[in-house]
Amino acid sequence: MTGGRGAGGRGAGGRVAGIDCGTNSIRLLIAEQGPNGLLDLHREMRVVRLGEGVDRTGMLAPPAIERTRLALIDYTRLIAELGATSVRMVATSASRDARNAEEFVGMVRATLGVTPEVITGHAEAELSFIGAVAGLPGVADPLMVADIGGGSTELVLGSPSTATVISSYSMDVGCVRMTERRLIDDPPTDVQIAATEADVRAALQLAARAVAVAQARAFVGVAGTVTTVAAIAKGLTSYQPEVIHGSVVSRTEVDEVTERLLRMTRTERAALPVMHPGRVDVIGAGALVLRTVMDYVGAEAVIASEHDILDGIAMSLLPR
Repeated sequence: MTGGRGAGGRGAGGRVAGIDCGTNSIRLLIAEQGPNGLLDLHREMRVVRLGEGVDRTGMLAPPAIERTRLALIDYTRLIAELGATSVRMVATSASRDARNAEEFVGMVRATLGVTPEVITGHAEAELSFIGAVAGLPGVADPLMVADIGGGSTELVLGSPSTATVISSYSMDVGCVRMTERRLIDDPPTDVQIAATEADVRAALQLAARAVAVAQARAFVGVAGTVTTVAAIAKGLTSYQPEVIHGSVVSRTEVDEVTERLLRMTRTERAALPVMHPGRVDVIGAGALVLRTVMDYVGAEAVIASEHDILDGIAMSLLPR
């Protein structure tokens, strides 16, 4: 097993494995080159909440590191069983913020045999854009991609026709961070919701200095918040990626779903048929971030994509 681009170069072909370790979840994609891009062999997500408490303490908690280690044990086995020879693991917001990130890096190296890359927000944005546009042919150019994660949200303006990034910005607002910082009650109070919106708008004002949001001709949302909101808006009775991918959700629908989620209790959210158990307590904050971003950039609709940074990581291992 060889490392990814940050630990030993681009893969020489064959099967590759990309791992995305975010604030809320750790995901695995094992794939190979297909006739039209990536051919998925195995795709999996585990909610390990690595970033639990990081916004408050600045440290990765030992139980969170252990949850991640247990997931990586299974991922390592799957990578070997499916014969992936090139592996790249990327760690994002929580690992960037933590003072004890080296403890996490050492655990990954010992478990997976690969050194994880704790990447910058800019690098995260680029990988998200590459993954998103590869799975959405025929969208308008230029395009804005919003990747709403647990600890951060990336805004990326780029050209899908050339798969190049024009500008990007990483904001320290995400569904886990805003839940822990602001949305304390269940359901949250109007004061807590307003404070969250104010935080997101303040971050967006800084983002707009780096990203020309008015230039975007279409708006794409990636990651679990957006796909869950899309599934609820479409009234799905089970989570169906093939229906969600490429679906268009209007700003009115996003507003309605967000209001609904913010007024529900945890028990009511958990009962939604499309709700992943690991998103129950943070989906309200994620939807609120999505709605606030759409209002700020003037997006009339969001195109939901099932492809994102994880696809970008795996694609980076394929030969050019």
